[in-house]
Amino acid sequence: MITNDNLDAVFQALAHTTRREMMDHVRAKPGLTVGELANKFDVSRIAVMNHLAVLEKADLVISERVGRSRKLYLNAMPIQEIHERWTDTFSAHWADRTSLIKQVAEAAAQKPSRSNEDE
Repeated sequence: MITNDNLDAVFQALAHTTRREMMDHVRAKPGLTVGELANKFDVSRIAVMNHLAVLEKADLVISERVGRSRKLYLNAMPIQEIHERWTDTFSAHWADRTSLIKQVAEAAAQKPSRSNEDE
């Protein structure tokens, strides 16, 4: 069960654009090193380390020391626990379906229509 302190840490971590982008990179490449992650951002390595500390405090990123480097892994459980706190099985099913419809509609809106191509 996620506590209010855990919730605060997760929401604080997710509130910053750079940290969300870091999580995207870690999700896309599990085992990414801190150095590899730092190279993806135009900020100091200390700033990256500070952001990682916030993500680790929220348990959203897990690190594993391998020699002199640290490998990073995404931990989606805090987000899943938040989801489970406010949804039940029935509403989760329909939220998933609604999300799929939204994604399809947005993708269709991105494609140029045939009438625009003929003009």
